[in-house]
Amino acid sequence: MLKLEKITLIKDDKVILNNVTLEIKDNEFVAITGPNGSGKSTLMKVIMGIETPTSGKIIFNGEDITSLSIYERANKGMAFAFQQPVTFKGITVKDLIHLSAKTKDDDVVMNYLSKVGLCPLNYKDREVDKTLSGGELKRIELASVLARDAELTLFDEPEAGIDLWSFGRLTQLFENMNKTIVIVSHQDKILKLADRIILIKDGEVESVGVYEGVSCDNCEFNKERAD
Repeated sequence: MLKLEKITLIKDDKVILNNVTLEIKDNEFVAITGPNGSGKSTLMKVIMGIETPTSGKIIFNGEDITSLSIYERANKGMAFAFQQPVTFKGITVKDLIHLSAKTKDDDVVMNYLSKVGLCPLNYKDREVDKTLSGGELKRIELASVLARDAELTLFDEPEAGIDLWSFGRLTQLFENMNKTIVIVSHQDKILKLADRIILIKDGEVESVGVYEGVSCDNCEFNKERAD
């Protein structure tokens, strides 16, 4: 599905990512965690094409996509949910989900808004702008990303700005997604769902393992079953 081969990113003489090599399999749920500033979000942006690595190679479904743009990667089956969702003045929630799902079926809009805990009738005709709260924008972005039904979906701290009730629904969504998912998170409930946990420290892969029931803050996982 996805291979990262010796990915390095240097900006302003600072090493952000250092020789990161990973392989993510079809239909695998991978969580990326680690201390703040360790390069987790940057790694996700490199995968999606938002950031360009200084060196290394990215292989997606057997094809070298290192030089492809974010739009080309999206067309090949990748989707990305930002930690801080963007706004779209003049575009309604319904328009956004129609574009993501590539359909004008309003039932699809109702379905995905309900899945992320929003009342469809209250939100479908609202503009995706700053009149919406951060939590509302986050859930609308998640609805649009889910509507894409991409082969590989990247979530950068999807729990940020989400209330506890919606967070419970969110984890259920992740459990039921029959796709490849990579999530940056510090939340135990999300880490428990992951097939593998990748610990990033100082821009490097510190370890790969599975959840052992410890706090993410300790950055300790069971490595005995690590690939």
